[in-house]
Amino acid sequence: MNAPNAVNDPASPASDATPRTASGLCFRTAREDDVPALVALVESAYRGEASRAGWTTEADLLDGQRTDPEGVAEVVRAPGSLMLIAERDGEPVACCQLERREGGAGETVAYFGMFAVRPVLQGGGLGRAVLAEAERTVRERWGAREMHMTVITARADLIAWYERRGYTRTGRTSPFPYGDERFGVPLRGDLEFELLVKSLRRPPS
Repeated sequence: MNAPNAVNDPASPASDATPRTASGLCFRTAREDDVPALVALVESAYRGEASRAGWTTEADLLDGQRTDPEGVAEVVRAPGSLMLIAERDGEPVACCQLERREGGAGETVAYFGMFAVRPVLQGGGLGRAVLAEAERTVRERWGAREMHMTVITARADLIAWYERRGYTRTGRTSPFPYGDERFGVPLRGDLEFELLVKSLRRPPS
């Protein structure tokens, strides 16, 4: 679901569906008719036994759903927000949510979420390619100065993966929404999120 501090951007790239090819993948902005396939992709990466084929599974932490059609459709439709799809041979193999926000000093930052890679394809560099394309997209389309994301603190392996990609732990945590089954059914009582941040500023030449 979108956070309330999303910037209202009538010129959002959510309406820009021009595909771009990079790293052997075709990247494009999702349309509403992509929603069922995106929900299935996200669920497959995080929930149930099928998700255990990849390393991003949350099956030991959470049961229930990871998202739903309404949540994905909201991202696709909302101003200042988009779902980026990575396709291979015409099939969606990865996706992520990108959202334009305003930072504490009034600068443009971006939020990265709903990141999913088909489980059987994880570990082969696909996730790195999608993350790099996401960073390029928000920097070039929105002029974002930073990328923000929140990760469940119990996912030490995932946090370490992001740290190797240049993200920094801030120590700023927020509670898991216990009782709201739209985000899953917790299997333990100590879940919380931590904010990770990466500067997207280009070094001086």
